[in-house]
Order: sequence, then C-alpha cells, then structure tokens
Amino acid sequence: MIVTVTPNPSIDRTVTLPSPLTRGAVHRVTSVTSQAGGKGVNVSRALTLAGIDTVAVLPAAANDPLVPALQATGVSYRVVPATEPARTNLTVTEPDGTTTKINEPGATLDAATVDTLTAAVLAAAEGADWVVMSGSLPPGIPTSWYADVVALLAARPCRVAVDTSDAPLAALVAGLDRGAPDLIKPNAEELASVLGYSPSALEDAVVQGDPEPVVTAARQLIDRGVGAVLATLGAAGAVLVDGNGAWMATPPPITPRSTVGAGDSSLAGYVRADVGGAVPPQRLQMAVAYGSAAASLPGTTLPTPAEIDLDAVQVSPISPIPATQ
Repeated sequence: MIVTVTPNPSIDRTVTLPSPLTRGAVHRVTSVTSQAGGKGVNVSRALTLAGIDTVAVLPAAANDPLVPALQATGVSYRVVPATEPARTNLTVTEPDGTTTKINEPGATLDAATVDTLTAAVLAAAEGADWVVMSGSLPPGIPTSWYADVVALLAARPCRVAVDTSDAPLAALVAGLDRGAPDLIKPNAEELASVLGYSPSALEDAVVQGDPEPVVTAARQLIDRGVGAVLATLGAAGAVLVDGNGAWMATPPPITPRSTVGAGDSSLAGYVRADVGGAVPPQRLQMAVAYGSAAASLPGTTLPTPAEIDLDAVQVSPISPIPATQ
C-alpha cells in the first residue's frame, strides 16, 4: 500500500491554447479540463493507473467539488474535514509545451484540522510501504509540518518520500537531525536553493554533460541522513544519488505538450519500481520514463503503463562519486 499526503489539494483547471500566450490579448482555447489535483493526488492517480494500491490523504470541506472529482479518478482516499473548499489552480499550456501556472494559496486550516490531518497520516501509515508527502502547505499549517511528520514516522517501518519546495523544504532540511526521509525529490532550483548553490550552474552543468555538481549537492543531504535524492532536471533527465552510488538518466526526445504532473509522475514511477523490487538504476529509469510520458500528454493527463517506454531511457553510473567532508 502506498499512502500519499496532499495537505494543499486543488481542482486543477487546464486550458490549452492554439497559439502562444500573449499578455493583454484575448485568447480562445482549444480545450478545457478540470480534475482533482495536488501533487500527492497526482502520484496516487498515476499509481492507481498502474494497478498499485494507494490511498490519498487530504483535507476537504463538506460538499467540496474536489471529492466527486477525486471519485471520478478511481483513487481511494481518506478525507480530513476542513471548513473551506479546496483551491482552484489554473494552468495554461501552449502548442510548444510551455506551461504557465497560476496557483491559489489554498484553504486555511485551523490548528484542530492540522492535528487531525497529522493523526490521519500516522494512522494511514500503519502497514504502508511508502508514505509520499507532496506539494505546498496551505495557510494555517506551520512550515515545519513535513519535518514534524517525518520525525513522527521515523520509528515506523514505512519508507517516506517528500516532494516540496521553498520554506517547507528548507524546514525539512533544517530538521534532518530529528528524522530524515528515505527519498527527497527536488528539481535543480529546489536542490540549489536549499543548499546555497546556483540553480543555473547546476542545470548548465548537466546540459553540458557534467552531472557531478548535482551529485555533490545531493550527497550533502545523503550525508545528513536522507536515504536517496532524486533530482529531476527537466528535459535533461534526472540524477539519483543514494548511499551506494549515483546515476544519470537521459530521457528520449519527445514533443512536449504539458509539464503539469511530470514531476509527480516521476515520483510515482520511482515508487512503482521500488515496490516491484527494482534496484536504484531501474527506479531512476522508471522515474524518467514516467516523467517523459507525462510531459508528452496534454493538460493534467497522467501516463498509463502502456505509455511508458523504459528502453528509451538511458541510465549510466556517475564516476567518480566524491563524498562530502
């Protein structure tokens, strides 16, 4: 069983334009979709499509449109009652795959709801293989919440993955001495920001065929107790670093249609491979195959196993792998 946690769920509304977006202009869209979203929900959706048992834990108000939208996906879920409806996020996609996102801050959660959400995560974690916590934190939740829950889960046998950014990611890293997740999935900007690196320097190095700066950065987190770092690098692929090695995966050339959910799909691919018994390079390969497939699909569409081409993803070990001092 995979438990996903989405403290800031959403209705994701995606509009597709037939031409490039022009500020101040009037645009007529070619399609509009609305789906239950939020990063953890997306992970559950992708895993459910692959036949993996999953349950999505999230807050939602009574009669929230999010609940029937979630039901329509076929994802199993546990709702923590909230007083405000979930946010609606708007995504605009252009013909070349350029994606513009406009995200609302989310429904405010009071202290009692935050405590109930925490208790629901701990209860769902009983017997789980993975607890995957993803996304931003809504108003009312302290920025340390992910770090606090990771610490509470530290004594449990489940593995824990976290995919977040900004202040919650910084708080997670600051709290690694209390409990470290088994997996963190930052992109280059997030990895750089939390460790004081230049995001462009990391990305440029990978584009130029030198992933070692990313490995060096990720290894700082490994040395502080994190089990593995899956650094997603957009069209350049991804780097996986754990206590035993580091690997780089190069995706196949695709025609990008929307990057919405690509990172979530990568995380779902990694978890799917892991529960299937795959070794680290195979987990990375599956992660990048899922991310590439998602980016080639329109809107918030998530890939099915039939759309995953593992053989098209090239994985190679990175050597040497310097340990930080």
